[in-house]
Amino acid sequence: MNKCNRTKAIFAGSFDPITNGHLDVIRRASKLFAELQIGILINPNKEPLFTLEERVKLIEDCTADLDNIKVVAFDGLLIKYCEENGIDVLVRGIRSAADVDYELQMAHMNKELDSSIETIFLPSNTKFSFISSSLIKEVLSFGADIENLVPEQALKELKIKIEKKEI
Repeated sequence: MNKCNRTKAIFAGSFDPITNGHLDVIRRASKLFAELQIGILINPNKEPLFTLEERVKLIEDCTADLDNIKVVAFDGLLIKYCEENGIDVLVRGIRSAADVDYELQMAHMNKELDSSIETIFLPSNTKFSFISSSLIKEVLSFGADIENLVPEQALKELKIKIEKKEI
């Protein structure tokens, strides 16, 4: 499959932690664009489990086999970051009808803010359609087995957080 040679895209989120659902969207989107940035949003209103540096490293480790991935962190409006960095496309993963409603609202707002930036939606693989970082942390705190839900690198780091009683 040919990649759009001039198009830079970004898949943004908190990735706290990265899940197999995230990784599925990243792998599929990386085939579509010359460059895919994975944007870690810095939200001062949230208390993440993983530090920014840990999330960057986890994503880099999980995507090391992909040659067109760049992991970045930023705060503020996603559209502003895109404008400042020549990004043409926002990639959004959707898992359910609830995601569609929310993501469509965000896409319309982003289009209003900058009509030159497009949003594309990639539906999740059905086997990952119920996974969210929040749910991963919640079930893990009760001792559930999440081996099939997160990449091996993330599982290892999550187990370290459990041992340190950070979850």
